[in-house]
Amino acid sequence: MNVKAAATRVVRVLLVLLALGFCAYSLVARWDETVQAFRQMSWATLAGAFAVGLAGLFAWMVAWRALLGGLGSPLPLRAAFRINAVSQLGKYVPGKVWAIVTQVEMGRAYQVPRLRNFSSVLLAVATTCACGLAVASVTLPLTSQAARDRYWWLFLLAPVLLGALHPRIVTWCLNTALRLVRRPPLEHPVSLGVTLRAIAWTMLAWALFGVHTWLLCAAVGGDGAGLPFAATGAYALAFVAGFLIFIAPGGIGAREAALVLALSSSLPAGAPIVVAIASRVLLTVADLVNAGVALLLARPAAGPAAGSAAAAEERPHIPPRDGGNGNESRPERLVPGTQPTKE
Repeated sequence: MNVKAAATRVVRVLLVLLALGFCAYSLVARWDETVQAFRQMSWATLAGAFAVGLAGLFAWMVAWRALLGGLGSPLPLRAAFRINAVSQLGKYVPGKVWAIVTQVEMGRAYQVPRLRNFSSVLLAVATTCACGLAVASVTLPLTSQAARDRYWWLFLLAPVLLGALHPRIVTWCLNTALRLVRRPPLEHPVSLGVTLRAIAWTMLAWALFGVHTWLLCAAVGGDGAGLPFAATGAYALAFVAGFLIFIAPGGIGAREAALVLALSSSLPAGAPIVVAIASRVLLTVADLVNAGVALLLARPAAGPAAGSAAAAEERPHIPPRDGGNGNESRPERLVPGTQPTKE
């Protein structure tokens, strides 16, 4: 291992440790409130909300993987999970840029160009936010008259936001941004099929987070046929609001405030803040569990040789130059007066 590679590895480790520190602080800082919130819910409810939250995070990861593959760097599911799970800890560091930096740097181990990886992250973020606002715009106005009066303007945004994800619009926006920073345009613009697949996985994630929030709402006294819609729309709106607050690590504070506001007309007094705190803690623990599993998967099973073989197995396949037999053709050295020989 050369000096540059060793330094890069040290920086990655330090970044992960820093993220873990901020993540732990976010849990400890509201410990008393968390204990009180959990006391109002059964362990079955908490376990169910946790499991559904894990599934939602997984669906988001698959959506990003689809976009990265569409840009020209398909990754095995295990490799994509490693990169995404560890890099997501970076969102707990103030600034949000650290999650992107970590994801881009970790992708280099799998021969994913930095610019391509960065573009895939931007596409994933745009897809998540657009679909989230579209979900909120459809679900919140359906829940009650108060919600319709407060969020009617969101309903008008749904077709606009989803239409903005069309590959031609996305490609033009990314190529314009790349041109402004004097970078070459995208090598492989995302196709309509890839875009629709990413949107489908993202929508599934929002549905799962809606179930996650609905379970918590039901545990604190929420009821009625409109509660699942209110829970889904409230979480989608709150997540996007938290994401847009650039400084807040993981959207802490902003997400909870938006969730409380959106659920205030659907839950008893005092219940929305309980849901917000419980959701924050469960999803933070889910991020930690994902990162722990990813780090365990990265460990060699039977010594360095096995670890190297596993890493090589998960790198994206690069076709051989000679067209497919796996042996690259090399020019032979000829001694004057002799004929070329075949090996």
